[in-house]
Amino acid sequence: MGHKYARFPNLRKVEIDYTGWIRGHGKQLDKKGLSVFSSHCSSLTDLTLSFCSCIDDSGLGCLAYCKTLVSLRLNSTPKITSHGLLSVAVGCTSLSALHLIDCEKIDSVEWLEYLGRDRSLEELVVKNCKGINHHDFLKFGSGWMKLQKFEFERKRGIYDCVPGDVIYDSSYDAHSMDIYDFCCESLKDLRLAHIKTWPEVGLRAVLGKCKALEKLCLEYVQALNDIDMIAVSRSCSNLKSISLWLNLQRYSSDISYCETRTSFTDNSLYALALNCPMLQIVDLSFTGCAADWPSEIGFTQQGFLVLIQSCPIRVLVLNTANFFDDEGMKALSSSPYLETLELILCEAVTDAGMHFIGQATHLSNLTLRLCHEVTDVGVAELGHAHKLESLVIDCCSKVSLQGARGVAKSVHYSSNFSDALMKTIGIGGY
Repeated sequence: MGHKYARFPNLRKVEIDYTGWIRGHGKQLDKKGLSVFSSHCSSLTDLTLSFCSCIDDSGLGCLAYCKTLVSLRLNSTPKITSHGLLSVAVGCTSLSALHLIDCEKIDSVEWLEYLGRDRSLEELVVKNCKGINHHDFLKFGSGWMKLQKFEFERKRGIYDCVPGDVIYDSSYDAHSMDIYDFCCESLKDLRLAHIKTWPEVGLRAVLGKCKALEKLCLEYVQALNDIDMIAVSRSCSNLKSISLWLNLQRYSSDISYCETRTSFTDNSLYALALNCPMLQIVDLSFTGCAADWPSEIGFTQQGFLVLIQSCPIRVLVLNTANFFDDEGMKALSSSPYLETLELILCEAVTDAGMHFIGQATHLSNLTLRLCHEVTDVGVAELGHAHKLESLVIDCCSKVSLQGARGVAKSVHYSSNFSDALMKTIGIGGY
């Protein structure tokens, strides 16, 4: 395969993906093939290797001669270790974007320290690499100064979906002292998923340092509290998008009392409402919270509506938001900015809520998933307004295909409880 690329010296972008490959499919790309990139493809800037089981450190080392390589993505490359990655870090002097996904053998972080000293990276994504801990990124040092996008997702454990025995301090301030001496004022896009920020703070410290941040995703991060979100709001006045996927954790500020709830309370919403005037996209997901116990969610409808009424929210996603009901829908209907609304397993929203939201001035896209209290009657209310461009009905048991037809210019209807939908609501892990 490598010789084929030799005929295209001006080739700039290459993606090699062996997803689903078995031995009967023939040979995979190996070291010899990769060496062609460095010797013949002098214009190569973007390379993605997925499920390449024959590429090892010596093969990856061939890329060190690709002085024009700007972006490298390694996805499920089981033979590559930290040594091969270090050779790329040293040799590829133009590298500005690095993605590592499911790379099981990468552990030591000499490559990370080198890239930090070099200060060349603008985009760093590390997902499901079990040998890399979020504390390791503190060794990135001055590399944080230029970084614009950072994403870290810890490889999940079997018990991640249930509250542990550890009780977190809801009054702990991880930002009162500058524990780690680094600057990340260029960071615009930050995603942290499935990490533990207690007893060591680790990447939690980043939250109060990102003055240019526009997009924040926190997915099942343990031990965070309102003080963290207040720090975000005060330092990130340019924040445009926030995604909070929360699960049940144990919190206490008093040794005699412990509560099981999600990480943040209304105080976080008030801080965002006060300090983030550019916030346009909000995605709130609550996993493992029972409708019978609304106090398990730290947010209330009152606090949520303060955020909605204070910021120009265009896109809103609510997943298992047990605090949200028809009165909330009524308040949403008066929002002058709301264009896209997605409700997932919002059990307190009924046909009355559909009547209210049908009056929203600019709403054009509506998605309902597992909203079992909405019926054909409520969906018909949406049709009367003649405003919707798109309507998605997914597994809403009381809404029929016939009832959904003609309600919007584009209608997607499904009654199948798919694996993807199960994952969305946290069944079978998340």
